[in-house]
Amino acid sequence: MVQFHWRIPMHGDKSDIGASRATRGDWTPLQPGNQAPGVRDDHGDGIPYHEHIIEVAKAIEIAGFDGALIPSFPHTDDPWVAAAAIARETRTFRTMIAFQPAWMNPVYAAKAAASLQRLSGGRLLFNIITGGGGPAQLWWGDRIDHDDRYRRTTEFLEVFKGIWNGGPFSYQGKFFQVENAGLPEPLAGQVWPEFYFAGSSDAALEAQGKHADFNLTHLEPIEQLRVKFDRVKELASKEGRIVKPAVRFNIFARQTEEEAWSEIRRAWANVDWPAFEGRYGRMRGDAVGSILPAHLKPGPDKRLEDLKHGAFWGGFLPLGDPPALGVVGSYQQAAEAIDSLIDIGVEGFILAGTPHLEEALRVGEEVIPLVRGGTHLTQLAAE
Repeated sequence: MVQFHWRIPMHGDKSDIGASRATRGDWTPLQPGNQAPGVRDDHGDGIPYHEHIIEVAKAIEIAGFDGALIPSFPHTDDPWVAAAAIARETRTFRTMIAFQPAWMNPVYAAKAAASLQRLSGGRLLFNIITGGGGPAQLWWGDRIDHDDRYRRTTEFLEVFKGIWNGGPFSYQGKFFQVENAGLPEPLAGQVWPEFYFAGSSDAALEAQGKHADFNLTHLEPIEQLRVKFDRVKELASKEGRIVKPAVRFNIFARQTEEEAWSEIRRAWANVDWPAFEGRYGRMRGDAVGSILPAHLKPGPDKRLEDLKHGAFWGGFLPLGDPPALGVVGSYQQAAEAIDSLIDIGVEGFILAGTPHLEEALRVGEEVIPLVRGGTHLTQLAAE
């Protein structure tokens, strides 16, 4: 069964994809025009951004998505805390916590995860990230080199899995050593949280073959995705496992193709290229990442039309919506683009759009029902 997730805007949000600043979120100065939190009578309205995040989660649930990714960056609230808050306000919503194994001892992480599973009735997922190096990784105080970060992730997950159903479990690795560790009742034996595992390097794919439930990648041209998915399948088969492909991308869909591109052109005309290049140029690390062909990489010398690749478009990053490659078109065209990815084996999707609340409702109501000619909803009803 294909899973569809959305994204929680932990980093703040814009009210329009073409807006020059975020008006939702307290990561920017509170000023007139802000909506969540907002200004009332020249003062803050006292409504925290957390309330808006919960409303986005409810919209995602109402729109029929399985759940949503809760990202984590140096400038955001903690996703574990947000997941607990969202779990108490929703019924079917699955919280996917973005998590680096460098942040926590694996025994304690398993205890926290089992506690969230107990709280939510088994609605926890993980987006396992190992870090892209560079300034962002140093912010966390993590100086371990690229391949060792994946070795550490592998050890972390081996310990996490080893104690999940109770214990005692002992482990002696390069990064983690535990003796007779385990979880107490009733935490032991909670529903297993699936792992969406990100990474594109050889070290990442090898770790995914051992531990991932889903191989998560940013959207790339289909011919590149085939190669990556085949590689993960090969490595997982050596471990006697099956790892499902998953893709993350932005989607901008309207009733007609012309309407969608008209709004994108308006947003493209407002891009601040010096600010964009400064923002993303500073954050480069040693991550391999999802590699786009040169002709799809956005820049001030590119026209909007230069970044088209079939049903995909490579201009989302300058609009403030990473990753770069996503889908633009009519509702039918967007559904067909999703179908083309399902055709090559994709079983998990993390979609997003700006603004996150309104676009979740739009995509859930107008695009997802068209996927596979509506058979996705038929399958859901059957279950």
